[in-house]
Amino acid sequence: MLEKENMLKLARVQMPFGKYAGRVLIDLPDEYLLWFEKKGFPAGELGTLMALCLALKIEGLDSVIKPLKER
Repeated sequence: MLEKENMLKLARVQMPFGKYAGRVLIDLPDEYLLWFEKKGFPAGELGTLMALCLALKIEGLDSVIKPLKER
């Protein structure tokens, strides 16, 4: 799950809908990701990436992803 491709996607893919539409996944608030964890992450790759993002944030590893963001 912690493949280079997935880490780059966390740093570059934008949330496609909702309150934080347009925000890069790694920049989503913890509370928003925790809400999705309770209600159910979206199906497919987006949900998988959001779950990975939450796991990294819980472990304090989100700072590893942030330098990968495109400028």
